[in-house]
Amino acid sequence: MNLSYWEIKSYVSNIDFTVVGSGIVGLNCALGLKARFPKANILILERGVLPQGASTKNAGFACFGSLSEILDDLKTHSENEVIELIEKRRKGLSLLRQTLSDKAISYQQHGGYELFDQENPEGFHNCMSQMAYVNAILKPHFKKDVFEVKDNLFNFENIQEQLSFTSLEGQIDTGRMMRSLTHLVQSKGVLILNSISVENFEELNDHVHVKTNLFDFKTNRMLICTNGFASNLLAIEVKPARAQVLITKPIKNLSIRGTFHLDKGYYYFRNIDSRILLGGGRNLDFKTEETAEMGQTEIIQNKLEALLKTTILPATTFEIDQRWSGIMGVGNTKKPIVKQLSSKVFCAVRLGGMGIAIGSNVGRELADLVD
Repeated sequence: MNLSYWEIKSYVSNIDFTVVGSGIVGLNCALGLKARFPKANILILERGVLPQGASTKNAGFACFGSLSEILDDLKTHSENEVIELIEKRRKGLSLLRQTLSDKAISYQQHGGYELFDQENPEGFHNCMSQMAYVNAILKPHFKKDVFEVKDNLFNFENIQEQLSFTSLEGQIDTGRMMRSLTHLVQSKGVLILNSISVENFEELNDHVHVKTNLFDFKTNRMLICTNGFASNLLAIEVKPARAQVLITKPIKNLSIRGTFHLDKGYYYFRNIDSRILLGGGRNLDFKTEETAEMGQTEIIQNKLEALLKTTILPATTFEIDQRWSGIMGVGNTKKPIVKQLSSKVFCAVRLGGMGIAIGSNVGRELADLVD
């Protein structure tokens, strides 16, 4: 693609900071940079027409981890590491709400529930017996008990009769959130170019030379916020993880309100616009779902539909309206990678499926690394 004189002059000249990725992290990074360097010329490059990873494809959970997920994390992380992760999520959600307002993101706090499979009483009793311990280690940060026991008032079937509940969990409208965030960033004078893929880059003495699918240009600093696609540009420990989702058509008199978790967070569902949105199931086939390709598989989609029929809506007729998938970035630890890679290149990736909760903070942390 041959750019005109005007295009080069107005769009890709004298770039102080180039942010790769226009998801939650990239947009918040740009906001942080603009706050620190008000006169800087900031460019965001996005490979998709819309954010390509998970920022506009997630389930819209404003959560910090279910009881079983936290207990599972404690098996592979120290207590301090788990508390640090949860605190980062809590602060990130607060920053998101402060940045955009609850109205702009359609924030609703119906609470979060965790369901326990009827065929796994041992797992259920293990979680319930350790609820007091988890509450104790989190209380200094939340100033109250986070989890309590609730009865199954939703008529879910094939589960234990008691649920874990937290009143602190909420839900958002992901589309409204991303449109509001994009509008805010653009109002600060940040330029976003879509359908531009960064193919490679080279750090030189006084700039970074960037090659895209359409043109080359130079930038003073480069900040990579591509999460699940990070390994395309960096030799870094981030694996893509596909998350498959479906949503029903509107259901008359739907009484389910809240966000719901099942099986250590591998399944999750919520109400939205009189519909049920349900996602997850990558634990059925980790290897296949370790991909950056969008799409669905029969094994997972069948499982999601079975959960709707046998557990979530056992006495309700429903139809599936849409199916889609998003790409997360995961690794051996849930701690995100936020670091300076060289004198002019930085990255913030591996959000571990918690982009809504930690994306705002992670983006601002990345901006703070730049000198």
